[in-house]
Amino acid sequence: MFGHLGLPALGLHGSALSSVMTSTLMLLAYVVVIQSDRRLRRYHLFGNWWRGEWTRFFDMLRIGAPIALTILAEAGLFTGAAFLMGRIGEAQLAGHTIALQVAALAFQIPFGVAQAATIRVGLAYGARDRRGIAHAGTAAMMLGIGFMGLTALTMWLFPSLVLSIYVDVNAAKNAALVGFAMQFLVVAAAFQLFDGAQAVAAGALRGLQDTRTPMIIAICGYWIGGYGTAIYLGFFTPWAGVGVWIGLAVGLVVVAGLLMLRWRMRSRLGLLPVPATIPK
Repeated sequence: MFGHLGLPALGLHGSALSSVMTSTLMLLAYVVVIQSDRRLRRYHLFGNWWRGEWTRFFDMLRIGAPIALTILAEAGLFTGAAFLMGRIGEAQLAGHTIALQVAALAFQIPFGVAQAATIRVGLAYGARDRRGIAHAGTAAMMLGIGFMGLTALTMWLFPSLVLSIYVDVNAAKNAALVGFAMQFLVVAAAFQLFDGAQAVAAGALRGLQDTRTPMIIAICGYWIGGYGTAIYLGFFTPWAGVGVWIGLAVGLVVVAGLLMLRWRMRSRLGLLPVPATIPK
């Protein structure tokens, strides 16, 4: 982007090029690891890749498509919030972008925990181990929500220090955007626990191959509850940008509450496997 190390300054085109290069290198790194690791190589993931296994394909599509739409619904909520913020003002949009980067950075840990929860719950699900399912899900919830509690405290207690990662908070030219970012961080800190909860709960439910209903919860919670609230508070009340962030919080609270309730009621909803029988 900026032309360091003798490279030409390509600006936005450089950003796009670097993104493509990073994704390509990550793909190649995965291939190298899969082919060089003895435990992974035995599965022959690239063997007969030209032959279609349609039963497995449609199983993956049935489980995976709702996951993709769930992620799209959440990402779309935050992208749509940036659109609303741009309609409010440039300084608000700049503050929103920085505060959102802070929240997204904190979100990476519970997002990773959610992936682990899917794997651990899925292994217990395949073994028809109900106790293992409960232990894996509970551990993931405690880890994800606990970490987000720490990030919430950090945002509340040290907002200037957090924002200084991205911008000079003492520069006069940044005073307006820093002021708005400070306001938005307060709301971000408030919804940290719910952001971590919804991510881990969704991951645990995926381990039970439960993806369709969580998708409906996500679409309705984020876009009806969250975005609807953001539009109303952002444009029909004096809260403006803070109202948009409250809308984000509402969406996360609704989705987190419903997903955690569904996880808690997993047995009553018939999401658990039949317990394994021990041969005599």
